Amino acid sequence: MDDSIQKATVLIEALPYIREFEGKTVVIKYGGAAMLDPALRRSTAEDIVLMKYVGINPVVVHGGGPAINRVLKQMDIPSQFSPQGLRITDEATMEVVEMVLAGSTNKDIVTLLNQAGGDAVGLCGKDGNLLYAEKHLAEDGTDLGQVGRITHVHTRAIDVLCEAGMIPVIAPIATDAEGNTWNINADTAAGEVAAALQAEKLVFLTDTPGLLRNVDDPESLIHQLRAGDVNHLRKEGVIAGGMTPKVEACLHALDYGVRKSHIIDGRVHHSLLIEIFTNKGVGTLVSH
Repeated sequence: MDDSIQKATVLIEALPYIREFEGKTVVIKYGGAAMLDPALRRSTAEDIVLMKYVGINPVVVHGGGPAINRVLKQMDIPSQFSPQGLRITDEATMEVVEMVLAGSTNKDIVTLLNQAGGDAVGLCGKDGNLLYAEKHLAEDGTDLGQVGRITHVHTRAIDVLCEAGMIPVIAPIATDAEGNTWNINADTAAGEVAAALQAEKLVFLTDTPGLLRNVDDPESLIHQLRAGDVNHLRKEGVIAGGMTPKVEACLHALDYGVRKSHIIDGRVHHSLLIEIFTNKGVGTLVSH
């Protein structure tokens, strides 16, 4: 009986959040261990499907760097990165990136969500002209090849799928008016999609507890990051590497009407549910 009462208490705690977020959109950047570890894959898929069943519209944007690296190695194509961590994408690399992201990785996530009881549909930025981009140059002027910067998000395909009760799963491959193909940083793409949809929340699943003041100390978690602190933390090296595009995407989304942005630990089972449906939450809240 005690176990039943505890379960009922959890449901009651979730009730106000279910009511608050019904009909709202939550954009989830799916990556890291949550994409690779079998148990985490299942629990994350269950979280996303449950969100859909209680009336939230989850929209998934995913990366796939490890899978891309593996296929490039198999094809004897070197992996090259700029000092800022962006993949230098020549024509041969772009073919592999598109094949992996829009193909095997995207369909793997779709299958995972459908097995969990959802109704997911895979897209890339070319579908319905979803993501439009232009050439992006590195900060030092380095030519990154077919790396793009998103100029516009056409949300119609996402809107139609959400209204039909489906879960869009988006690979960050973009196009332009000339039909060129552009490789987009997945964190940046998630921020742009959330901004265009004016989502209720943007959530990044990462392999850390959140933004850490000291990367070697999990207890140094910054629970709330305010926009005014970002430049100072960059100078200190707290915001660096792969955390930089995540923080920038969070701030960009907030500028365009997204109510809350979060960077959470995707290694924690059901971290999405904890973040959205409980008083506790996990990770770092990014706010103005």
